[in-house]
Amino acid sequence: MSESLMQQPLGAILDALASRAPTPGGGSVAALTGAMAAGLVSMVCELTIGKPQFAEVEGELRAIHAQAEQLRAELQRLADEDIAVFNRLAAAYKLPRTTEADAATRKAAIQQITRLAAEVPLRTAQAAAALLPLCTTLANNCARLVVSDVGVAVLLVRATVQSAALNVEINLAALEDQVFVRQTRAQLQDLLIGLGDEVDGIVTIVRGRMAA
Repeated sequence: MSESLMQQPLGAILDALASRAPTPGGGSVAALTGAMAAGLVSMVCELTIGKPQFAEVEGELRAIHAQAEQLRAELQRLADEDIAVFNRLAAAYKLPRTTEADAATRKAAIQQITRLAAEVPLRTAQAAAALLPLCTTLANNCARLVVSDVGVAVLLVRATVQSAALNVEINLAALEDQVFVRQTRAQLQDLLIGLGDEVDGIVTIVRGRMAA
């Protein structure tokens, strides 16, 4: 799929996803899932801003809305970037290796692009994780009828981070630069440690407000 995912009808994206075509794949799905989480955050803000009972936190809600929209735009870009990097990597694997020089050039290209293929899902995980503090605040400061949407956003964030992490790891396994591998794994671990507890804490807030 060469055209931007954002310019495709949803049905076409799902058909491509279910086909033999290698893209969109797991990396793009992770980014799109994160973008949907950000969209839900923005929606809840839109439905809460302007309500008299939330006047005291309206400034904070507007800031959350702005941040969510920035993250949504980034995650949408990352969905397309994941496809672009995959296409570059596929092309690198097709480079000639007839001579030793050819083989060396091919190997270097594969290593360089595989590094990018690890960086893109890492950025996806980072962008999605940045939604969690927004959700914490929003879960306590939104209309009760839309608090479940905050819960859905949080669960999508967890799916995005964990899914993107898998895409990071599979590319790290093919890299020879062990310094980069260790640094990237450390960054990934920082995102994953405590993720479940943070998500569960927000879901507990959501369920508490739903039952009130």
